[in-house]
Amino acid sequence: MKKALITGVTGQDGAYLLQLLLDKGYEVHAIKRRTSTFPTARIDNIYQDKELIEQRFFAHYGDIHDGMSLISAIHKIEPDEIYNLAAQSHVRVSFENPVATVIDNISGTINILEAIRQVGGNIRFYQASSSEMFGSTPPPQNEKSPFNPCSPYACSKVFGYYQTINYRQSFNIFACNGILFNHESPLRGETFVTRKVTRAVGRIKMGIQDKLTMGNLDAKRDWGYAKEYVEVMWLMLQNSVPDDYVIATGEMHSVRELCDFAFGLVGLNYSDYVKTDEYYYRPKEVDCLCGDSKKAREILGWQPKVKFKDLIELMVEADLKLAAEEKKLGRFIAMY
Repeated sequence: MKKALITGVTGQDGAYLLQLLLDKGYEVHAIKRRTSTFPTARIDNIYQDKELIEQRFFAHYGDIHDGMSLISAIHKIEPDEIYNLAAQSHVRVSFENPVATVIDNISGTINILEAIRQVGGNIRFYQASSSEMFGSTPPPQNEKSPFNPCSPYACSKVFGYYQTINYRQSFNIFACNGILFNHESPLRGETFVTRKVTRAVGRIKMGIQDKLTMGNLDAKRDWGYAKEYVEVMWLMLQNSVPDDYVIATGEMHSVRELCDFAFGLVGLNYSDYVKTDEYYYRPKEVDCLCGDSKKAREILGWQPKVKFKDLIELMVEADLKLAAEEKKLGRFIAMY
């Protein structure tokens, strides 16, 4: 039985990856900080399965910023694969908390890589890189496109990307970067733009919210389905050669299009409800991100199936149900 270690298991990607690996018969381990809470909302279905908890899913106390605790955990677990998904991943927040963002994202990555080097063996490593690294580089962006990061978050991800390559080349570690473009789902955090919109659509339709305040409606992104994107994380570590891949749909849509389509699904005109506020603009905007995932399609045999409209439909449907439950209970339900 293969063993995998996931950091960031309670996030959107971590939850989907955990389920994928369990479905494939893995024994899965996760790192959790020693705090008073361990937010498990996204993986409650797994925590309710006693057999899985007792036999194939284990959470260990540790801290990705503490190299010694990582070395100890890796020695104990002896994983075949490590997926580093832990990060402060909200771009707007990174401008408000740049130091914390950089420390979180840089130290975690290099501590894991160094722990792998110290422990030795044949551990395969996946680093969650980001399309934000391209920043102001014109689309379409692929593996050969230059990085022009436009936020503290993006800068921290560029560091992690190059350290992953450095450890691969210097110490012969099987290490891969997945340069994932925006990927969404009903598990997406409510402060991220797609979920912020679909959450508002449900609440406005149910009469429990009257408007939605947004930032730059003209920013364009390449949005895919997170559940499909974790599949390619796994594929990267099954390949015979470690490498770096852009993962994207190749389609670009504006935030305005997102609002128009999402509100239209419930018979509403977005312009009646969506307002803009400069507070939500980034200090440095990234206008257009659209990925070319030809390399992943040709080498890994991966291609996206759920495109923009299908993705937004399933998110709106989920958030309509959530809003209906809120209305029934008469209170706000905080999800992710």
